[in-house]
Amino acid sequence: MENHNANLVITGKYLLTQDINQSIIENGGIAILNDQIIEINDGQTLLDKYPEAEQIVEEHGLIMPGLINTHTHAAMACFRGIADDLPLMQWLQEYIFPVEAKLTPEIVYHSTLLSICEMIKSGTTSFCDMYLFAADVARAADVAGMRAWIGEVLYDFPSPNYGELENGFRYTEDLFTKYSDHSLINITIDPHSVYTCSPELLKKLSDIATEKEALYVIHLSENQDEVNTCIERYGCSPVMHLENLGLLNERVVADHCVMVTDDEIKLMAERGVKISHCPESNMKLASGIAPVEKMLKAGITVGIGTDGSASNNDVDMFGEMNTVAKIHKVACMDPTAMNARATLNAATIGGAAALSAEHKIGSLETGKKADLIVLDLNQPHLTPIYNPISHLVYAVRGSDVMHSVINGRIVMQNRHLTTLNETKILAKMAEIGEEIKKMRQE
Repeated sequence: MENHNANLVITGKYLLTQDINQSIIENGGIAILNDQIIEINDGQTLLDKYPEAEQIVEEHGLIMPGLINTHTHAAMACFRGIADDLPLMQWLQEYIFPVEAKLTPEIVYHSTLLSICEMIKSGTTSFCDMYLFAADVARAADVAGMRAWIGEVLYDFPSPNYGELENGFRYTEDLFTKYSDHSLINITIDPHSVYTCSPELLKKLSDIATEKEALYVIHLSENQDEVNTCIERYGCSPVMHLENLGLLNERVVADHCVMVTDDEIKLMAERGVKISHCPESNMKLASGIAPVEKMLKAGITVGIGTDGSASNNDVDMFGEMNTVAKIHKVACMDPTAMNARATLNAATIGGAAALSAEHKIGSLETGKKADLIVLDLNQPHLTPIYNPISHLVYAVRGSDVMHSVINGRIVMQNRHLTTLNETKILAKMAEIGEEIKKMRQE
C-alpha cells in the first residue's frame, strides 16, 4: 500500500528507542514527516509503506536518539589547549578571564561553529550553552540547524560583551524577544556562579527565569575552593546559599555539583533541581568526582555535559559517557556502579529531562521530534555484538557516527556535514588561533 506521508525513512540492524521500556528493535526503522517521528516499525515494512520517502538504509547501522550535552561553553573551542594542567581558580583568573576580555562576536561565532561541527560529527544533536556573546552562539546554532539552550553568562563585574550589568539584562531580554518562537533555540537565564554573582543578582535572575518560564543555569559547588569561598562570605555552602535565598527549584540546572553533601543531595531532590555531570572537566581540573550514584538514588535528574573545550578538551559525548561509567566504579569501588544503561539514559532521555524537554526529545517515539543518529557497527572495535547498549558506552567512538538528523533535517550524511562548510570553518579557526596567540602576547 502506498502512503506518501513521510519525508524520510531510516532503517538499520538495530533501533534503540530509549522509550520507557528501553526497547531495542532488530532490523527496525523509523519514519519521519517534517520534524516529527510518525512511525517506528520493522525496517522493511516502512520502506514498503513509504516508497516516495528519502531512504537511508544501513545494514550494519544502529539508530538511536541523538546525544544531549547539558553543559557547554561551545565558543571555548578557540581556547583548546591554551592553559592546561592548572587548578580551576588559577586557570580562570590568570588565563581564561584575561583572554576572554579580548573576545569579539566574530570569534565567538566561528568558534561555536567549530564546536558544533565536532558535536554533530560525534553524535550530539542538542546542547545547553552558557557563555559570552550568546547572540552569536545562537546565530551559529541557527545556521547549523542545531537544537540548543543558550544563555548569556551574567556576573557582578563588567562583561567583555555587554559591559555594565544593566546592559546584560537588556541583552538577555533581546535574546528572548528574538528567539521566542524559534523551533530549535531556547533562551536560558545564566548566573555564572555564587562566587561571581551577588545574592541580589542571583535573586533578580531567578525572578526573570520564572517570568520567562526559562531554565536557570548555574555553576554550583564545582570544587572545594568554591565551597570555602561561599562559607567565608555567607556562612554556608553554595547549595545552602541558594536554598537560603529561596532559589532552589525545578528550573535550576546546576552544573558540576562535585562538592555536595548527602543532606544537600536530598534537598536538591526535594526541590526538583536538575544536575549536569561533567566528569572529564572535573578530573582535569582536579575538582573531584560528583556523587552521581547518590544523586540518582535520591531521584535527582542527571544529564551529562562536556563543559568547554578549554577544560576537557573536546565535546565528544561518547567519550564522556565512557568516562562517566568508569569513574564511578572506581569512586564507589563497585563494578556495578553507573552501569551502561544508566549512563546511556543520562546522555539521552536524562539529558532531555534535565532541560525539561523529555516530552520532545531524548527518545525515539511517535510524536516526538526527529533528533537521531546512526552508527556504523561494522568495525573491528565493535565486533562481535552481544549487547548494543554496552557497546555504546564502552566501545563506540564519536567517529562511528555516520548520519545525524536534527528536527527531521539531515545535518550529516556519510560523515559529510550538510549545513556547514567544515573546510572553511577549519581554515577560519586557524586564523583565529593566530589572533589569540597575539592577544596573549599583548
